Amino acid sequence: MTNALNMYCVTNKKIEHLEHINYKLVWVGSDISSNSYIKCNYADNIFFKEKCYSELTFHYWYWKNLLNLNNQNWVGFCQKRRFWIKSSSKSAEINKSNLKDHLIIEPEDDWKNYDSVICKPINISGAKKIKILKRGWKNILRNPGIFFGTKKETIKIHFDMHHGYGNLDRAISYLEDVDRNDFLNYVNTHSSFNPHIMCISKPVTLNKWFNSLFPWLERCEKEFGLENLEGYDLQRIYAFLAERYHSFWFRKYTKFKEADWIFIDN
Repeated sequence: MTNALNMYCVTNKKIEHLEHINYKLVWVGSDISSNSYIKCNYADNIFFKEKCYSELTFHYWYWKNLLNLNNQNWVGFCQKRRFWIKSSSKSAEINKSNLKDHLIIEPEDDWKNYDSVICKPINISGAKKIKILKRGWKNILRNPGIFFGTKKETIKIHFDMHHGYGNLDRAISYLEDVDRNDFLNYVNTHSSFNPHIMCISKPVTLNKWFNSLFPWLERCEKEFGLENLEGYDLQRIYAFLAERYHSFWFRKYTKFKEADWIFIDN
């Protein structure tokens, strides 16, 4: 393929083993970063929301300050512990020392057949019964079949258990009409999703995605705010909402490929 790949890796810690490959390292968080990392706390930015928006802080900055609709290169996003790996590496033993040999650094041949690349899905069904009782008792009252295994733990139930009962429903009520019912149906009927807000696509598609995502999250702030979100489950609720919506949106609006990714602790 003739088009190049610009890969952005978002982090709040130095990733020394990636500093000498063709990745653009992006700094979020409150610590002082190396000068070699891209900053997203200037120009048109939402850096003050980072504790609630996580890597979306950079995604917004990229959208407002770097995205070029005339550029035909592929653009990808990954995170400090989660990376895209080559199709040929899916069976390889990968660790920190050989990671750079398996990372995607250029477009793969079959991408020409797709609009986007998203992470292979994770299944969120199968929680232990004690956890369902502790976190999902409100869902059980409405649908006892969840506890007895006759109903799958859907994306909606999983979100209720981990990020506040009813919060996903309230957030969906702020979606535009064109997506509201479709997304509601998606989270109520699926028990897996494509995680991590990681995608590889072209600027035109990314612009459409960001134009849908960020106005919705801003409307959701009327419901949840930014100040009184405590604990991991709630503090980053906007990132968790975006993660589920990301899976739905790219499935609905693009011809997508599900690609391999790996978790490597830094």
